[in-house]
Amino acid sequence: MKRRYLSTLVAVTLGAAVSLTAYAQQTTLRVFSGGTNQRPDLMRKLFDEYQKANPNVKIEIETGGATSELQRQYLSTVLNAKDSAIDIYLIDIVNPAQYFSAGWLEPLDKYVGGPAVMKNYLPVYAKSNVINGKVAAMPGFADAMFMYYRKDLLDKHGVKEPKTWDELSIAARKVTSAEKSTMPNLQGLSIQGAPIEGTVCTFLLPYWSQGKSFNDGNGKMTLDKSAAVKGMDTWLKLVDEGVIKKNVAEVTTPATVNEFKAGNVLFGISWGFAWERFQSDKDSLVAGKVGVMPLPAVTGGKSATCVGGWQWAVSAFSKSKPQAANLVKFMSAPPASQFLAREGSLLPTSEAGFKSADVIRKNPWFLQAMPVVMAGQSRPNSAQYGQVSDVIRTTTSAMLARTKTSEAGVAEIESRLTRVMR
Repeated sequence: MKRRYLSTLVAVTLGAAVSLTAYAQQTTLRVFSGGTNQRPDLMRKLFDEYQKANPNVKIEIETGGATSELQRQYLSTVLNAKDSAIDIYLIDIVNPAQYFSAGWLEPLDKYVGGPAVMKNYLPVYAKSNVINGKVAAMPGFADAMFMYYRKDLLDKHGVKEPKTWDELSIAARKVTSAEKSTMPNLQGLSIQGAPIEGTVCTFLLPYWSQGKSFNDGNGKMTLDKSAAVKGMDTWLKLVDEGVIKKNVAEVTTPATVNEFKAGNVLFGISWGFAWERFQSDKDSLVAGKVGVMPLPAVTGGKSATCVGGWQWAVSAFSKSKPQAANLVKFMSAPPASQFLAREGSLLPTSEAGFKSADVIRKNPWFLQAMPVVMAGQSRPNSAQYGQVSDVIRTTTSAMLARTKTSEAGVAEIESRLTRVMR
């Protein structure tokens, strides 16, 4: 079944494209395919099928960087050096604006048909990948932050899915108190507070849920300081109530995932890849016990989440741009997206992908995931995103560690980013 699906994928995608067999000379394309969470193993399978259909193309993979910020540091170094060794990059949703503005990415308009091609994808990806009217990158697979929870424990104690953070606090304290004798290490809620990329979202989630935006369509900062302080105080209140553990400023993305699958977390915020870890890892103690729900909101607000996702981009310094662009077209086409969804639970980049019968049959949880992703927002779209991320994540971690007050931390974010996001 998998072999037939891959063969169909190649035939469908390349039927409308210029076959690279027309190139008389062997072309080697080197692709940076991210870290483990971006599933380079599945990308390799797609590349292998592409090579079979295009025998004059050889595809080499480079991987590295366990986190988005580590990958960004590496790629910024390579691209700033105008290195032509890598032809294609798999980059985070926040990177097209930064890299394209720096002149590091090849505009893809003449290869993909211009910005109109983005009508086939979720709106958030059109917004993130079209920079100054030019197609800077193409969506590879989607991602978002979800609220995972122990469905078995909520059912056992008759607790409904909380809609607000106050309701979550009540639910968490009820369940952890009732389970104290048998599950003494059970945390009410796990969020990321270490100075990592996920902590940018930790700052934004309660802020967005108050109906506030961090930046306008031009990237200018529109920070509402009082709402930002209220958002941070929401997290600190949960710490004081014993729902979030006191060393939250040290919690990383892997820590949340590992503690959840060990059965020590009731509610946990993490990215889409975590679902597969919870269900399929041999050491997971929660397989079949996990639910997915929209993130709670600040009381009186509306649920909001942080959309991620990974994009395929062609280096401006590649010596094989037409060939690289054709591979990007293949990797961003619906059949490739659906293959990644079926085989790796990587979220589709289009509404149609979420509704595919084959995809839903393999990943029924996508039915709960789709409305979360559709309502999600991207982190700030800025040509200086590296600086934006550094300021938000390090200051947020300091506020959660209580080495800075919420008021002082938010004021620092405003002061430092006003000059950057203008």
